[in-house]
Amino acid sequence: MGRNNRRMKEMSTSDKIILYSTIGVIVLAVIITALFLYSKKLNDDVRNSTMSLEDMANLTNNTSQESESASTEIGKSVEEAENEINSTNSTNSTNSANTTNSINSNTTNTNNIVSNIGNSNANNVNATNNTNTANSVTTSTENQESETKKELSFERPVEGEIVREYAKDSLIYSETLQEWTTHTGIDIKADKTTVVKAAEAGTIKSIKNDPRYGLTIVIEHDDQYQTIYSNLLTSEFVVEGEKVEKGQAIGTVGNTAVFEIADEPHLHFEIWKDSLPVDPTTLMK
Repeated sequence: MGRNNRRMKEMSTSDKIILYSTIGVIVLAVIITALFLYSKKLNDDVRNSTMSLEDMANLTNNTSQESESASTEIGKSVEEAENEINSTNSTNSTNSANTTNSINSNTTNTNNIVSNIGNSNANNVNATNNTNTANSVTTSTENQESETKKELSFERPVEGEIVREYAKDSLIYSETLQEWTTHTGIDIKADKTTVVKAAEAGTIKSIKNDPRYGLTIVIEHDDQYQTIYSNLLTSEFVVEGEKVEKGQAIGTVGNTAVFEIADEPHLHFEIWKDSLPVDPTTLMK
């Protein structure tokens, strides 16, 4: 029992030594660590202060450089301002000269325009005078032509009784056809071989044998008039294209009209205006 108590005491003492040693080592380690951290902090502070000094030096240098740059820029700005002033003055002088030239040019152009307007007006006046002169000449020519052109006045191509009237819009009885029919002319009774005369001056358009009205002469007149002479015996007095005067002999009365063969010898006479038949009695004297 005594050995055991001693051993326990001895073990207790050794444990204490170990404990104390461990504690001492830990405390020493903590102290060393603290010293290390403190030393590192001091180094950092010194480094930071050194960097601050360098930053201050750099800042001072930068400020000096910026001052010099600013001075240089101010100097340049002054010189550029002077150059700009000189350039502006030169530009203004140039613009003034250009403006003067432009004014002179505009004045010259204005004078030219006025001159052109004057010339144009003169030309217009001359053209107007020429036009009026031409119109006057044309009017005079037309008046002369109208005075020269005589009014048409148709006369009877043969003397005799009208045995069949004009009937374009009504019907008359035909002895030959034995029926009622229209009649676009008048029939003037006359003996065979009676001379037929031109009712008005004109040009012989055609001489033909019409299948209905026999030997026929057509004369063209002014104002789109035509006269037609049918049922003729002869036409030896004229030829196609010949100009004839009023009262000139153009043929003789016969009896060649198939549509009127049953009637007594007569002249079948028609007048047309603008390609339409009209009543000859309204135009003859």
